[in-house]
Amino acid sequence: MRWDALFNDLESQLAESDRLSMEAEIGERTRAELAAIELSDRLRGALGCTLGVHLLGGESFHGRLAHAGAEALVIDDDRYQVLIPYRAVARYVGTGRFARTEPSAVRRALGLAHSLRALARDRAELTISLGGSTGVTRLDGVIDRVGKDYVDVAMITPGEARRSRHVGEVSTVPFAALAAIRSRKQGEL
Repeated sequence: MRWDALFNDLESQLAESDRLSMEAEIGERTRAELAAIELSDRLRGALGCTLGVHLLGGESFHGRLAHAGAEALVIDDDRYQVLIPYRAVARYVGTGRFARTEPSAVRRALGLAHSLRALARDRAELTISLGGSTGVTRLDGVIDRVGKDYVDVAMITPGEARRSRHVGEVSTVPFAALAAIRSRKQGEL
């Protein structure tokens, strides 16, 4: 009888040791997997959800997450789409706990410059927020050119077509200063 109790006790100790070892391994693997998840993957896991995006310069945007690219995301609200570079964001609210990687190598390679070139090609009327330690500056205009790390913005009166006589000035803006680029949704007047 005593031997049975001794062997049962030893068996229980071994089983408990195996369970603790497995839990430790699971915890370590989970931490390693979490360490490999990029912010863009977390945001892709929240596509279609409503997010709050709070920028370093103090501005906030709330809307449906429509796109999460390599360097920027797009938020849709009722009337506007807002392109926000990740580096301009202080925090996100509503991302959830899911992550999804981008399977397409081509889409992973598309950066902020690609999005800005599309806006320049479409001659979209934009409101560009520039972030900085002194607050937010807004430019209303059209992107004329996109370089490797800058954009040229022709400032126009909102609602006016991009014509030489309507341009007040042209500003060259480094990508690093871009906090948000807001455009009207297609079909909005």
